[in-house]
This record gives sequence, structure tokens and C-alpha cells, in this order.
Amino acid sequence: MGNSKSGAVSKEILEDLKLNTKFSETEIAQWYENFKRQCPTGRITKEEFQSIYSKFFPESDAQTYSQHVFRSFDTNDDGTLDFKEYIIALHMTSTGKTTRKLEWAFSLFDVDKNGYITKSEVREICTAIFKLIPKDELSDLPDDENTAEKRADKLWSFFDKGENDRVAEGEFIQGVLDNDEALRLIQYEPSK
Repeated sequence: MGNSKSGAVSKEILEDLKLNTKFSETEIAQWYENFKRQCPTGRITKEEFQSIYSKFFPESDAQTYSQHVFRSFDTNDDGTLDFKEYIIALHMTSTGKTTRKLEWAFSLFDVDKNGYITKSEVREICTAIFKLIPKDELSDLPDDENTAEKRADKLWSFFDKGENDRVAEGEFIQGVLDNDEALRLIQYEPSK
């Protein structure tokens, strides 16, 4: 269809995004204009995504975390995000419904995409999350989560699993829903 060439988001994608995100038609159209201006090819590379994402965390190292976020939303594994994948990423990481957010969080932690999370994957993502925390906020963290390793250990303990066990998606979602502290540990909310 000529729609994608004309600079307007297609009706199909627009309707899908209105159904699956909190964004209005006007907001989606504005996002699309910006997206097309920044990404004339209609696709955003991992490097471009990292550059945009890092602007949300100017006092932190968001590079590692943004790579994992990118991987979790590159649903067709082509190394780029199209507009729809990009908007879903923005929505899920900002204001998605709790269960949907946790499904996304599971895919973020499932680094090898095998349908399970291991303690080493929890450690890898906790390390990336830890890099998002500005240095001046690290001293405010409780003793049992003031390093990435301690944070990973604490999170893993909520799943009641051994060092070499693995957690399925349903267990992950339920474990986080059942514990507010686990929910806090799988993310970083800037204090400012």
C-alpha cells in the first residue's frame, strides 16, 4: 500500500497499537513522524535504539540494559525494530499492564530465548540494571542489594530454586506478583 510511503502510519498498525498500548491516535501519529524523521528507512538499528534509550538515563550506563531491551523486542530477530516493535517497546517499558509487563520482563531475563530463566541470566540482567543506577544513588541501597551479585541472589531467592535450577515464565510471573520486593528488583525507577 502507498500509505507507508506517504509518511502516515498504516490504519492496520494504528488500530493494533491503539488496542495494545495506552497511546492515543494523535500520540501514535506524532511518534511515527518522529520515528520516520530519525529512521527514514522505517527501521531502527540496535545502535540507534541504544542512543535513544541512553537519553532516558543520562547519569548512568544504559548500554548493556538497552541491548537486552532491544533483543527482547526484536521479535523477528532481524537486528532492527520496525515502528510497531518500537512503540510496543516504549509502551511495555513505561506503562503496560502488570501481567504484560512481566511477560516482557521474562523475555528480557530469558537471554538465550529458551523459555526458561537461569540464575546466570538473572545475574546478567541484574548487572545491566545495576549499571542504570547513578553512582550517587548506590549508597542508598540496602546492604543485601548494593551490588549486582547481591541483587541477583536476592531476586533468585524469591523463586525458591537451587543454583542450577531454572524458572519457567509462569513461575517467574507468579513469583514477582507474589512479592513486591521482587517486582522492585527486576527494574530500576529513577528517583528524579
